[in-house]
Amino acid sequence: MDIPVFILAGLLVHCVFLVSIFDIYFSSPLVHGMTPQQTPLPPPAKRLVLFVADGLRADSLYELDSNGTARAPYLRSILENNGSWGISHTRVPTESRPGHVALIAGFYEDVSAVAKGWKENPVEFDSVFNESKYTWSWGSPDILPMFAKGATGDHVYTFCYAAESEDFGAEDAAKLDMWVFDHVKSFFNSSRSNQTLFSALNEEKVVLFLHLLGIDTNGHAHRPNSREYQENIKQVDEGVKEIASLIDNFYGNDGKTAFILTSDHGMTDWGSHGAGHPSETLTPLIVWGAGVNYPQKVTTQFFEDNFLKEWKLENLKRLDVNQADIAPLMASLIGVPFPLNSVGTLPLEYLNTSALFKAESMFTNAVQILEQFKVKMSQRKETTLSILFTPFKPLSASEQINYFKKIRLYIEQRKYNEAISLCKTLINLALEGLSYYHTYDRLFLGLSIAVSFVGWTIYVILVIIKAHTNLTKTVPANKKKSTVLFYGFASAGMMITFFLLIQTCPWTYYIYCLLPVPVWYAVVKEIPVIQDLATNVLLLHRGQLAGFLLVCILGIEILVFSFFYRSALTVGLLVFGGWPVITQLWIQAKTKALIWTLLCVLLAIFPLMPVVGREPNIPLVTAAGLLTILISLFSLTCLCKSENKYRDNEDLKIYFYQMFSVALSTYVVGSTHNSLKIKQGLPVMNQIISWMTLVFSPVLLLLSPTFLFERQFSILLSLMSTYLLLSTGYEALFPLALFGLMFVWINMEQEALQHYGLSLKPKLAVFNFTCTMDITQFRQLHLDDVRRSFFFVFFIVTAFFGTGNIASINSFDPASVYCFLTVFSPFMMGGLLLLKVAIPFVLVSCAFEAVQVTTQLSSKSLFLIVLVISDIMALHFFFLIKDYGSWLDIGTSISHYVLVMSLTIFMMVMNGLAQLLTTQRLGLPRRNKHHSM
Repeated sequence: MDIPVFILAGLLVHCVFLVSIFDIYFSSPLVHGMTPQQTPLPPPAKRLVLFVADGLRADSLYELDSNGTARAPYLRSILENNGSWGISHTRVPTESRPGHVALIAGFYEDVSAVAKGWKENPVEFDSVFNESKYTWSWGSPDILPMFAKGATGDHVYTFCYAAESEDFGAEDAAKLDMWVFDHVKSFFNSSRSNQTLFSALNEEKVVLFLHLLGIDTNGHAHRPNSREYQENIKQVDEGVKEIASLIDNFYGNDGKTAFILTSDHGMTDWGSHGAGHPSETLTPLIVWGAGVNYPQKVTTQFFEDNFLKEWKLENLKRLDVNQADIAPLMASLIGVPFPLNSVGTLPLEYLNTSALFKAESMFTNAVQILEQFKVKMSQRKETTLSILFTPFKPLSASEQINYFKKIRLYIEQRKYNEAISLCKTLINLALEGLSYYHTYDRLFLGLSIAVSFVGWTIYVILVIIKAHTNLTKTVPANKKKSTVLFYGFASAGMMITFFLLIQTCPWTYYIYCLLPVPVWYAVVKEIPVIQDLATNVLLLHRGQLAGFLLVCILGIEILVFSFFYRSALTVGLLVFGGWPVITQLWIQAKTKALIWTLLCVLLAIFPLMPVVGREPNIPLVTAAGLLTILISLFSLTCLCKSENKYRDNEDLKIYFYQMFSVALSTYVVGSTHNSLKIKQGLPVMNQIISWMTLVFSPVLLLLSPTFLFERQFSILLSLMSTYLLLSTGYEALFPLALFGLMFVWINMEQEALQHYGLSLKPKLAVFNFTCTMDITQFRQLHLDDVRRSFFFVFFIVTAFFGTGNIASINSFDPASVYCFLTVFSPFMMGGLLLLKVAIPFVLVSCAFEAVQVTTQLSSKSLFLIVLVISDIMALHFFFLIKDYGSWLDIGTSISHYVLVMSLTIFMMVMNGLAQLLTTQRLGLPRRNKHHSM
């Protein structure tokens, strides 16, 4: 297979491997075609007011200040005297859109919504707002429109402020909440002179939704323990008090208004969210008003946490719920049909209604979830051959009828507790059945991907052995056998296609199930190579072979282990530090070996440091900038003193421009963070400089000479000027330490090459990337090249995790992008954070390109070994994926697989980018000079 074709095939195969996980584990749980279910009795409330304090942690609301006073005195008095309270448990991902969907629609968002920045509706769904007579909502343009767009008819009204108001660098983000409260007040005042609006407000089944984003914005900008965040809570408490009083007065204190205050997600101590830490998943829930239970006094209650004691709420019954349970609670309070896609269970302990109402509401809840189960079962039945279909036996048609009969009988006999208990059992079974049918094809699809994975890895190993080693001899192809083989695999592909066709499977199933056919065809075609290889391997010394395999397995396991424990990278780097001693390399290059060991030890410190984003430390960023300039001055001095007849002194100007860019970036970081600290926002000039640096840094890099050391030095300066702008702490020092080690690695590989007698050591000082190497000078792979490839993969993983484990979304700190923008923009911020992650990758990839070229290897041969190592890692994580346990465990296992697959695809892209950055040079008018190696 030609190299470009092979790379394209590799990219496509890995993209399929990556995307498959979303089809297998993250497909949409929604079904359509259910009948709305509504409690047949009059509801306790005519209207509902929903306050969602975005980003509010449970402990931040419930805990007392240091002086023993409540942070939110009005809400504290409500839960002590007028209503019920508890903790609402959210699920991963703890983001605003999934949180609001769970609250208002009653189901947990599938990951397809992330492709739209959690803003638009990737799938249509029902909600409490849609089922209401009228809904008026005020707040963020990121949240409100999705419920209006998903509603049928024209009865959901939204009032949003401008998106530009969501500014992390604003003087006071609490103004977002003040905007909402002020507009609600003016809305009610204006209704008195608007008869149509006044009449609509006095209808039943009305919802008023106040989305309060200030707390979340202040949390991101200043951290949850900051004065700004806590002051914002007090302001929200005052605002809730005023709105509740205003609404009660407007309706003449008719006692028909229910109030709910909760949050979509919490926030970590360092001001981020998205993962499954308790500070993110535990949110407050306070309910009061019509149809709501008063506080229930208790003497003892047991929870695994110690919050009750900390919050001085031991004697008030705590009623915890899952976040999706709030949707059926709201529907029950105002008497609207339960949202069609809701999987929430009505929390009866919050209701202050008759036992009959509770039983009927619970029965409605059970029927509503069972409707989804029936539709899901019907869909699965239609796409599965009858002889292969395995139904969910606990909920057969006869069992469903039995449950209905028993529940109705209990209600008629006024055995309400028994009816409620049976309804809960039916709900749990229906939810189990929904999960059963939703994951029905998971094993089948998973096996298809695993078979493809194993086949692809074997094929790449065969390509390496056949094209880049002397382990096998060329075997002439047997045309007759090849033809039989082709028709055999083509027949298998046709049978699989027919099987999927008669089951009307989705088009993606064809890709996953047919992929093993061409992959394994390519493997089986190479059987003569496998036989020849087996013969040669048996001739090798078995002890050495076993030792080599053991070292390979141990190395890959350390890489896998590092995804769970970053300290494994420290152990690996310390072992790397001893490499020159183990291989006796230090004897011929004592100074280089000593520097290598010292830099390995230095880099080994970084994985032991806290995850980036805990506390900003701008002086360290400034120190990194100054250190970069000092290193640059030293390097330039050495360059000027060195004798290279091919160097043009005019090229030195490029380095001075790059040094100036680094100095400017260092100033901008300090200036920006000082400005934000005193709440003066992001200075426009700083923002312009930051974006210009981002755009022009690569241009300056491509203007620099292509001599090995000079281009590597230029790459460092170019990337550092951008990286500094994206840094908030010690991570700014990481690229410097990494570059130092990469620089020495290039030199050490020359020593290793000479040590093993594979080649003469080239003169690196005058080595030029643009010189075309004669293809006859390329050597075949040696066992030591496996070690080189492993070093590269290890350094890539170190570049990824060395400054923080980003397998968790909450490792990112929004403060990293404040030099570029402070107004909330998920795609722009995400892109800049990905760039920050990619910069250390580029440093390692460019060093690896230099290693490949200077060790006289084809640029593809070493990379194929890298591909095998990363694929074996990915296969590890594929089998480690969980679909059980805590949401944090499930999310982490899938994140690890996605990360290692993304790394593999990224390394393919990086291979091409490294060649571009090392070999290409933009031409400017200058004197012509002859360049050669």
